[in-house]
Amino acid sequence: MGFLFTSESVSEGHPDKVSDQISDAILDEFLRHDPNSKVACETLCTTGLVVVAGEVRSSAYVDIQHVTRRVINRIGYTKSEYQFDGNSCGVLSAIHEQSPDINQGVVREAEEEQGAGDQGIMFGYACNETREYMPATLILSHVILKELAVIRREGQVMTYLRPDAKSQVTIEYDEQTHRPLRVHTIVVSTQHDDFIPTSKGVTEKMAEKRMQEKIREDVRTILIPRVKARLERAKDKLARLIGDDYILHVNPTGKFVIGGPHGDTGLTGRKIIVDSYGGRGAHGGGAFSGKDPSKVDRSAAYAARHIAKNLVAAGVASRALVQVAYAIGVAEPVSLYVNTYGTAKVDMTDGEISRRVSRLFDMRPHAIEQRLGLRAPIYRETSTYGHMGRTPRTVTKRFAAFGEEPVERTVELFTWEKLDMVDALRREFFGAE
Repeated sequence: MGFLFTSESVSEGHPDKVSDQISDAILDEFLRHDPNSKVACETLCTTGLVVVAGEVRSSAYVDIQHVTRRVINRIGYTKSEYQFDGNSCGVLSAIHEQSPDINQGVVREAEEEQGAGDQGIMFGYACNETREYMPATLILSHVILKELAVIRREGQVMTYLRPDAKSQVTIEYDEQTHRPLRVHTIVVSTQHDDFIPTSKGVTEKMAEKRMQEKIREDVRTILIPRVKARLERAKDKLARLIGDDYILHVNPTGKFVIGGPHGDTGLTGRKIIVDSYGGRGAHGGGAFSGKDPSKVDRSAAYAARHIAKNLVAAGVASRALVQVAYAIGVAEPVSLYVNTYGTAKVDMTDGEISRRVSRLFDMRPHAIEQRLGLRAPIYRETSTYGHMGRTPRTVTKRFAAFGEEPVERTVELFTWEKLDMVDALRREFFGAE
């Protein structure tokens, strides 16, 4: 018997994720007009209402209401019965100019001396248990909800699905090797239509029980097989972890008709563990969404992930946690530390590994922005299904602001997931050419 570890994920229709997507879509609009924009955008959503607040310094004008409604409709909140829909909800904007006290600490005459937008600690983590160099529990939690969203949008089966959903995966690991052995428990909670009404001879409790049984059976016979097939098509070894002996919980409380922002108020930045490593490694506490890359909460967390992933891919360690810390207004980080959890493949202490990494990676905020191409409209795609463990790719994004002709921009997404420093790390630690 090994040990059990669990991670969760939430769908794009979860109220906190609705808020994250709105914040990042607004950030993208500012950056595509003015790449030097300084943005800190927070969103609250509840029954019939969205409130957008924050601080911005930019030469651009963004139609906050139009962007907000477009995001909500794209998610799938398009019906008045949800008590929250993109066409009729109220949208209030309380965005004001960024504090000059903060701005003077960030902006410098020499760009490379740009100060950190805040103090704080950021973490990056990587492990070799999946091809994404991420915890298997989190990857599977994300995949379950991605496939559930595909099923909802197809509208062919499970036609009762609504946008709000959560998943949770527990995996049994080998005690010595930390290798994932099998999926132990899967939890799926999904919002749904009230598709079995009460009638003569059918009480409310009976209707609720029948709906729960139907959804559970559909998850077991439709969703999970499709998840396995999706993984198998991608030749992903995680498919083998899902046997026939896992425990399944579906909508454990019963009926889940009331959901989304009507069921629970959403806030930007309230799903930081879903966004990062599913509880593995560590998290400094700073949220990502709605923040331009001068905020090291975001950019340095991406840079730390980039380091950790390349370290593991280069074979320096099987697991790596990278911590970096900053003082507001100061360009150089106050510290950088690598923890290999005793899995290092080189005859060096973690302190020596940390010193070599510090020499290889320039962690000043401006250098991170340049190295990872962070001053582009690349952030809406990060706001669902995790910021880490994604596939780096070049895409053409289409922006359609109200009253303007559509504009297309070609951008690189998830650059911090590139394995472009593996060779340099191998030379540094193994002397390999």
